[in-house]
Amino acid sequence: MQPALQDTGPRSETDRLRARAIWLYHVEGCTQNDIATQLGINRVMVVRLLADARRRNEVRVTISAPLAELVELERSVETRFGIARVIIAPFTDPDEDPVRVIAAAAGNFISGLMKSGMTVGVGWGRTLYNTLPFITGATLEDFRVVSLLGGIAAARRFNPAEFAWQFTELFQGEGFLIPAPAVVDSPETKHALLERCGLAAIFEMADKLDVALLSVGGITTLTTSYRTGYISESDRRSLIEAGAVGDLLYNFIDEAGDVVAHEVNDRVISVKLSRLRRTPERVLISGGRDKLVAMRASIRTIAPTTLITDEQTALRLMD
Repeated sequence: MQPALQDTGPRSETDRLRARAIWLYHVEGCTQNDIATQLGINRVMVVRLLADARRRNEVRVTISAPLAELVELERSVETRFGIARVIIAPFTDPDEDPVRVIAAAAGNFISGLMKSGMTVGVGWGRTLYNTLPFITGATLEDFRVVSLLGGIAAARRFNPAEFAWQFTELFQGEGFLIPAPAVVDSPETKHALLERCGLAAIFEMADKLDVALLSVGGITTLTTSYRTGYISESDRRSLIEAGAVGDLLYNFIDEAGDVVAHEVNDRVISVKLSRLRRTPERVLISGGRDKLVAMRASIRTIAPTTLITDEQTALRLMD
């Protein structure tokens, strides 16, 4: 007997757990105790999930729907890259922009993840910005949002501060923004802002994050960083020559996931990636052909606990 899962739109966390439990039990042959360990739940919950799946007629003789294939692909990506949880949004056209479907999947996941008492660090970019309409807000207590990089110098839609502010409003939380550009003119200016203007105190909050929401920046002229003019064309070319394949929070990294030795990295007002690796829940939300190499590098850099991407990007990651 094998699962036949139907793609009925955005999945709740319970739906995802049930789909995983079905797959592990009927396809991979795991015991209920093994499933409980892998999913981080107790055995009683596993029994209930499997019973609920049978009641919903989700367990049949054959696998007949796309969702089952996505579960298999999610498991493959998890195993290949050592990621605890991979969420893949259905997306069949390899030539189209996957941002909206990724944003929808991420918004659904984020809605269930946010809880009172949390401190959440947020990045920026077109993908993260597009999650906002898909996030179900709530009034949370003792909830803090920390922008992880500067960028309020220009009033643009994909401004880091704008995303952080709107995200904070969704949960009626307290926002901590960085009142400085994402990139300044010199390392000396950066040092002065950090030491004399109180920015270091905001960055120190990154040591106490419960969740970090991040997106990958590629290094083609089509990606957010260059469309909005934060990085000049000459800087972009110079970064490529230095080995950069993309960035996380304007920390430009090479294919191995190491921060490249380049003067732009010395002028960036953002949290260091070494701090983010200590965050318990690190959610990487990205996709698209132009970001593939940067995504692989970013996975090496921050070792995300959750990766949210689209079907076509996931298939390319497995190539």
